[in-house]
Amino acid sequence: MRIARSLSEAAGFAPSAVTIGNFDGVHIGHQHLFAETVSIAREGGWKPTVLTFDPHPARVVAPQRAPRLLTSMEDRADLIAANGIEQLVLLPFTAELSRLTPEEFVKQVLLDTLGAKAVLVGDNFRFGHKQAGDTATLAQLGNVYGFSTHIAGAVACRGRVVSSSAVRELIDSGDVSRVCRFLNRPYAISGEVVRGHGIGSKQTVPTLNLATTAEVLPRRGVYITRTADLDSDRSWNSITNLGYRPTFGSDEELSIETFLLQPLAGDTPSRIRVQFLRRVRDERKFDSPEALKAQILRDVGRAQAYFRRAPQP
Repeated sequence: MRIARSLSEAAGFAPSAVTIGNFDGVHIGHQHLFAETVSIAREGGWKPTVLTFDPHPARVVAPQRAPRLLTSMEDRADLIAANGIEQLVLLPFTAELSRLTPEEFVKQVLLDTLGAKAVLVGDNFRFGHKQAGDTATLAQLGNVYGFSTHIAGAVACRGRVVSSSAVRELIDSGDVSRVCRFLNRPYAISGEVVRGHGIGSKQTVPTLNLATTAEVLPRRGVYITRTADLDSDRSWNSITNLGYRPTFGSDEELSIETFLLQPLAGDTPSRIRVQFLRRVRDERKFDSPEALKAQILRDVGRAQAYFRRAPQP
């Protein structure tokens, strides 16, 4: 996939079928929009293109309302490419860009740069200075400037509209099983493996301790997970605790501790990605490290039963 980080770098992207949005999380609603973009582009002989913004526009125009992001821009780009998109424009969102009128945005970005022949957006799409333009505005400008406009309705899953905010709410509540359906994949966080307090290896069970910059974390508790080494092809079934280790009197620093259900077989990884598959229980305080270890082993048994039933990657 070709990636441009400015309008000048996007020279040669025309003619295109382009979809516009933030696409945080790349959930099934976004994936539907990408599939439509690829289909229309193939029919017209154009290039399927995504136009998104970095940073999130809210961080420029209303930072107090800016959402916590589900995906880094790097991960978002990988997910977009996996959906058949051939070109990605990561347009820096600046105060100057935010002042463009809807028509100026269409002319300067969609037409002059991307040579848009078809534009696809969600039904809640707004654009231009102070969000003055909506889908009706876009369709009117399409009629004037010669591109087709396609409006995608919301996608629902099990009776709930799928959106980035809905995904955040589900992760916050710990409902990672439902998140898997909204994303068509497990929610995952990545980061470096760091030294823990050494208590687990001595008093309970040894774990990998993850330090992450992820902005959205599941609710505190124990989860069945899948852990991958980001620097090799190794991966393991696992169980992960997010919390403050109350059994050991710690209530200040959140820890993310992952116990691998299979032998490590090699060096300890330096960077890992943890996928959250199912919530097991809340974190709670135990009377002793021995009681905690016994509970961890029961949790491990539940995880092993889960993986025996689940298809393996």
